[in-house]
Amino acid sequence: MSENEGDAYRQAGVDIDLESSVIQALVSRLTYRRSGSFPMAGKTGHFAGLISFGEYYLGMVTDGVGTKMLVAEELRDWSTVGIDCIAMNVNDLYVMNLEPIAFVDYIASPSYDTGIMAQIGEGLNEGARISNISIVGGETATLPGLVAGLDLAGSCLGVQKKEEIVTGDLITPGDLIIGIPSSGIHSNGLTLARKIVENHASYAMKLSSGRTLGQELLTPTRIYHEIPALCAKCRIHGMCHITGGGLLNFLRLSPFGIEITDPLQPPEIFSWIQRTASLSLQEMYRTFNMGMGFACIVSADDADGVCSHIPGARVVGTIIPDHCVSINGIPIT
Repeated sequence: MSENEGDAYRQAGVDIDLESSVIQALVSRLTYRRSGSFPMAGKTGHFAGLISFGEYYLGMVTDGVGTKMLVAEELRDWSTVGIDCIAMNVNDLYVMNLEPIAFVDYIASPSYDTGIMAQIGEGLNEGARISNISIVGGETATLPGLVAGLDLAGSCLGVQKKEEIVTGDLITPGDLIIGIPSSGIHSNGLTLARKIVENHASYAMKLSSGRTLGQELLTPTRIYHEIPALCAKCRIHGMCHITGGGLLNFLRLSPFGIEITDPLQPPEIFSWIQRTASLSLQEMYRTFNMGMGFACIVSADDADGVCSHIPGARVVGTIIPDHCVSINGIPIT
């Protein structure tokens, strides 16, 4: 694999630009809207879809663990991927100040192993506990010939009073961006990270922290369960779950852009990836969360309140008029 600047993720198998075009081709055909009560509200493209439900909005999201499942298979440890599955869903609900309440999982595999399923259940249960949701059902599908390995995904339902929803409509140039630390790589960019480990090292190799690369890549995604209480105390203009696409996720929130001037310190796993594969700063920040898994956008008057509510949170940048992303003056888009 040639890990040239700007090409490494695409050559590993994920083309972010192509993916955006494919999603647009799909979404452009989804024109039908339900008639009668409980209509769709808002627009597609935000982190959660909304349904009008009396004085409430219901929010729906769906996501999966992705190729992190291949790391779990390599290490024979599926005990935390259930946390990732729930985290990737509930964090998308938190972005709009939706309270997650119910979850269903979907597991597809060419065959099943009761021990592996028990481990997955262990992680799902822990994720449900952290985010205070009920797992109300799910589906398993045995698909030999269609899938080559085990895939875990799910969908989550959230609820919030209409006046409490955070859409990003209040975002304005000059607002401050509060970065909240990630627990590590989370569940995005694993296709590239795995290729780099497999080409240049091994999952057993230890970083200076004493943790192995395998342990770092399997660290479960942080569940930002503090967000509902934060929104009850502070006036939040917008929020962002930094997943696939890195800092480009901010462009989903408003017509404005962002300038990161004081980024959070990335954990060691990211510096190892960048150094080992000679990746550019631009590619790192448009592929990985780089130590900032979630962010809040607030006026300058509310910044101290947000930072005091969540340990490790601090101002990392500002909202700018142009619809673009830059870090320390270097454009990411």
